[in-house]
Amino acid sequence: MTAPQTDLTVAVTGPTGTFGEGLVPLLQTDDRVRRVVGIARRPFDPAARGWTKMEYRRGDVRDAGALREAFAGADVVVHLAFLITGNASRQTTRAINVDGTLNAFRAAAAAGAERFVYASSVAAYGFHADNPVGMTEEWPVRPASRLFYAQEKAELEHLLQEEAARHPEIGLYLLRPPVVLGPHTLGAKDVLPGPLAPLGRRLAEQSTRRLPVPVPVAVPALPLQFIHEDDVGSALLQCVVAAGPPGAYNIAGDGVLTAADVAREYGALPLPLPAAPAQLAARAVARLPFLPPVAEWVEAASHPAIMDTTKAREQLGWRPNYSGLEALRATLRSG
Repeated sequence: MTAPQTDLTVAVTGPTGTFGEGLVPLLQTDDRVRRVVGIARRPFDPAARGWTKMEYRRGDVRDAGALREAFAGADVVVHLAFLITGNASRQTTRAINVDGTLNAFRAAAAAGAERFVYASSVAAYGFHADNPVGMTEEWPVRPASRLFYAQEKAELEHLLQEEAARHPEIGLYLLRPPVVLGPHTLGAKDVLPGPLAPLGRRLAEQSTRRLPVPVPVAVPALPLQFIHEDDVGSALLQCVVAAGPPGAYNIAGDGVLTAADVAREYGALPLPLPAAPAQLAARAVARLPFLPPVAEWVEAASHPAIMDTTKAREQLGWRPNYSGLEALRATLRSG
């Protein structure tokens, strides 16, 4: 493990999103970080959030010039800006997610930053039939068949590796979390993947109240990993201070849950179904032509996406403070 650095200036794109809410408070209280620059399209007041180290800069990741200006003097750039849901066109989504990420890396390199930290995803592995349960970072990232989010995450990891090869002076860190939960999670109530999402939304209508009478709910036994937003933040911080070498790191809360566990937390009475038929159905639906973007998420239920997190624990010195079940409960309490 390398010696963590100090007196850092850290630039963060998308600081007010879920990942930013996990990271920025840690930057605020960490004595190794002297200054934080937050870049976002929409104005916000860092001081109102208690982020007194942060200077707000208005900027769009599609504007390479604005990024170069915002990153001036930064030791580390943390890139969190990414569209997951919404009504944006596919062209706009790609311009922000793919082109914007490359703009951010190139601007960081031009600014002389020492590290670039990118929030990737377990989705970068794709949902392929030969993916092992308990994937390590040595397993290749491969685009999913249909899901645009997973396709872009896999493509970006390859593109960033190519950029990093051209700029060996900047260390590239890639974090791969599973479903991120917690009080600030965007769409936090959609905690079930693919065809199970309607179940999650319907149960979530009960807010923080458990169902007064257990309602039987048929759910396939699909394995799930979750992580709390604060644990994503602590992993990002370990990369910011160079607590370990550059590279890709899987991160997840302890424990593997199932959709039945989720239903049970809402007070439902889960009736477990075999996973194989649900996965087969998900694969069939994912192959249908003309699926709207939101329906493409069904592919996430076509094969388990379960990661091994040993590398992050051993090389970054990272440990989650929440299990996957505790992350789920924290989300439901915030509903």
